[in-house]
Amino acid sequence: MTPIKTPKKLIEVALPLDAINQAAAREKSIRHGHPSTLHLWWARRPLAAARAVIFAQMVNDPGYERHLGRGVNKQQAAAERERLFKLIEDLVQWENTNNEQVLAAAREEIWKSWRETCAINKNHPQAAELFNPDRLPAFHDPFAGGGALPLEAQRLGLESYASDLNPVAVTINKAMIEIPPRFAGRAPVGPRPAGERQTPLHEDWSGAKGLAEDVRRYGAWMREQAQRRIGHLYPPVTITPELAHGRPDLQPLVGQTLTVIAWLWARTVQSPNPAFSHVAVPLASTFVLSSKPGKEAYVEPVVEGDTYRFTVQVAGNPGFDKAAYARAKSGTKLARGANFECLLSKTPIDGDYIKAEGRAGRMGARLMAIVAEGPRGRIYLPPLPEHEEIARKAQPEWRPETALPDDPRNFWTIGYGLTKYGDLFTPRQLVALTTFSDLVAEAIERCRQDALAAGIPDDGRGLDAGGSGATAYAQAVGVYLGIALSRLTDICNALCRWEASKTQVRNLFGRQAIPMLWDFAENNVFAAAAGDYGTSLGNMVRALLELPAKGLAHALQADAQSQNISINKVISTDPPYYDNIGYADLSDFFYVWLRRVLRPIFPGLFATLAVPKAEELVATPYRHGSKEAAERFFLEGMTRALANVACQAHPAFPVTIYYAFKQSETEDEAGTASTGWETFLEAVIRAGFAITGTWPMRTELGNRMIGSGTNALASSIVLVCRKRAADAPTVSRREFIRELNATLPEALEAMTRGGVHSPVAPVDLSQAIIGPGMAIFSQYAAVLEADGTPMRVKTALQLINRYLAEDDFDADTQFCLHWFEQHGWSAGKYGEADVLARAKGTAVDALAQAGVAQAAKGSVRLVKWREYPADWSPEHDARTPVWEALHQLIRALNDGGETDAGRLLARMPDRAEPIRALAYRLYTLCERQGWAEEARAYNELVTAWSGIEQAAAEAGVVGSQTILDL
Repeated sequence: MTPIKTPKKLIEVALPLDAINQAAAREKSIRHGHPSTLHLWWARRPLAAARAVIFAQMVNDPGYERHLGRGVNKQQAAAERERLFKLIEDLVQWENTNNEQVLAAAREEIWKSWRETCAINKNHPQAAELFNPDRLPAFHDPFAGGGALPLEAQRLGLESYASDLNPVAVTINKAMIEIPPRFAGRAPVGPRPAGERQTPLHEDWSGAKGLAEDVRRYGAWMREQAQRRIGHLYPPVTITPELAHGRPDLQPLVGQTLTVIAWLWARTVQSPNPAFSHVAVPLASTFVLSSKPGKEAYVEPVVEGDTYRFTVQVAGNPGFDKAAYARAKSGTKLARGANFECLLSKTPIDGDYIKAEGRAGRMGARLMAIVAEGPRGRIYLPPLPEHEEIARKAQPEWRPETALPDDPRNFWTIGYGLTKYGDLFTPRQLVALTTFSDLVAEAIERCRQDALAAGIPDDGRGLDAGGSGATAYAQAVGVYLGIALSRLTDICNALCRWEASKTQVRNLFGRQAIPMLWDFAENNVFAAAAGDYGTSLGNMVRALLELPAKGLAHALQADAQSQNISINKVISTDPPYYDNIGYADLSDFFYVWLRRVLRPIFPGLFATLAVPKAEELVATPYRHGSKEAAERFFLEGMTRALANVACQAHPAFPVTIYYAFKQSETEDEAGTASTGWETFLEAVIRAGFAITGTWPMRTELGNRMIGSGTNALASSIVLVCRKRAADAPTVSRREFIRELNATLPEALEAMTRGGVHSPVAPVDLSQAIIGPGMAIFSQYAAVLEADGTPMRVKTALQLINRYLAEDDFDADTQFCLHWFEQHGWSAGKYGEADVLARAKGTAVDALAQAGVAQAAKGSVRLVKWREYPADWSPEHDARTPVWEALHQLIRALNDGGETDAGRLLARMPDRAEPIRALAYRLYTLCERQGWAEEARAYNELVTAWSGIEQAAAEAGVVGSQTILDL
């Protein structure tokens, strides 16, 4: 078999990592026009990172490769890389997302490298098939998800294929990459919304502008029709003298009719107190309506015998009381979770009682307040009986009956009797959403008729059949109208909270779960604010306008384990993350609505009642019966999927794989390890890949959904992989270590010498060094231990990490040493800590348990020696890192002098030498950093070491005395 000549790609040698990370971090704060606003997806990669990775994956590194007879000398290669880095730095800027000059330069570099690769392989027997210099290879992402990678491949000029098992993901990808190019350059066919001025005759309808304009026009028609049909369910409020009584803020508004923004409800259960068991009492986590300084407002319950009513108090009015406002913050809640008190009797209401009431169908809701839009901002009003009555009269003709998954970790409502997706909406919300969904079909037919009238022929084929005539165009418009409806459900459900600090309704998916909410906000879908169909549609249209809308692209439903789409394509992918979120379960929330609207357009894609789940590659114990079975399922399935990619991917290019996860731990004889990371690397290597690089990238939003109230990753690792040779040999552990000794020092020096060639931040160094280390490990069929068994990935990682010069300290101490070098005693981001801990073979939770670190609200800091407990017992501490032992010794020295320190050292004599070595390391580190105060503590221990050892010997330990020479 003739070997293929494969030049090294830029991503296998160097990247301007800082520039990419800065652009990715900045991009996360951009909303308007960003593709992520087309429709929610839970873990998109930033466009900047995706664009840079694909570019560097396709462009040849300029370095000299003797065996290929290509490249330039070191000095010239360095200058050429600098030029390519500058191009990447321009390419990743948000402002250049659609900058044709920058994109054209990037495309030209891709073509230049491709032609060079084709020339090198022109005599290969498969050259006609694999190396056509006039046709770039196509791109494929087999785990397409939110579609950032296929979108950026399309932007870089590649024919792009996106596939996913999840129909919601496929729909998003169709809307982003497949549909816009098919109808690019067309003028809109729909009539302008009534009252809009006619614009000039000659307009620019390039790209997706005409399509986006029709989506806007037919969406406006839908909103108008919906308001005619169900507007009576969303009444305005008139400020009467009665409402304004005792409310100076309302008196100037008497007689005015205001638009309601939201109705605020509290769920209710019957009081558990027998004296009030006939009363439905509120479960309110808070009564605060506004916490804005100077504009504070709260709901005040007024108890009258065995009844109660709600009033509203606003800052500046006579009834406003600061103490009552402070009490209002906790509503009727007693403690965290489902723990409340009866408003009438103060009897505690625990979670078990609430669950029983909910399951029995006795959980209700009561209106607490109405929020209206005034001339100068929000107006807070008490509940009006007529408004509550109108809401209760809503009778939906359809509701989604799909059951929620039995996954209590991520779906909390089931325990309270809300077991179907239809239970997550109020009757009024169901009426609104079904009305809009019915109108999509009507809008499609209107658009088809208008397209025919505009002269677009009808070829009789729909969108799914590849049509491009009037029917297909109308259906294309309908896809976006349906997506806008699905998008609306995220903020039009009974699990949306009222955010008092911003005085607005917040969407359900503030995290990757469906939590239980006790008091919720029901928005007005006609309020011209967040939660209005028109607002939702407008945000989506802005994103549509920014899409490339050029080149061929295909979005398909396929299982990554069995698909054959990847054949001879460039692969970059973002697979599921071990035991994190089951997106198939979460997607059902949207799928039930998308299916109702889009099934006539995509009958195959929406054939099933729910999103397919059995094949989804996440280690979810609730699906597989146990954690062990879930891990086995993930490893076997991911191995099959990656092996499928390895054997199909175009042989001239490496495959790039993103990976990030919330770390979970396992304990074994070797200590604590990161199960997800090791399991995934195991799958990559078993699949037949050799790893040629690892790049840490800041691809997660700092306040992203799963991170709300939890510690979660702020980075992804991009693995660069090539197919391992079929005849790869095995080597011994000794030979593996010998290769590490020969390779890693030079690699480490290259990563840390500074300048444009080595922008690896110190916090990322532990992860980046895995690249060259695992490149050695994974090129072999196996590395054999002394007993002949294959070396585990975990062992290989531990050996690789020794080359960061942490001496032979334990994993926890290695983490602390690196973290201290970067942050001192200050707090740093949890995501960075998690990346570092994972690379060291430990975990942030384990470090906290050991007592050397504290983690809270997304940040991590090391514990100072002054904070260590004085009653610490090394004999009974199951986890005693050298770091902890050292700082306990410093505490003892400061509290009781050399005698106390010696007594403590006598209780852990085997730690003496590591403690001494670490003290020296930290002293020199602090001196180098100019941290005089920190250096003093270590210097005092160093200078007192002789006396401490003597005191230890007198306490009963005999050992050699060690002197530190500074």
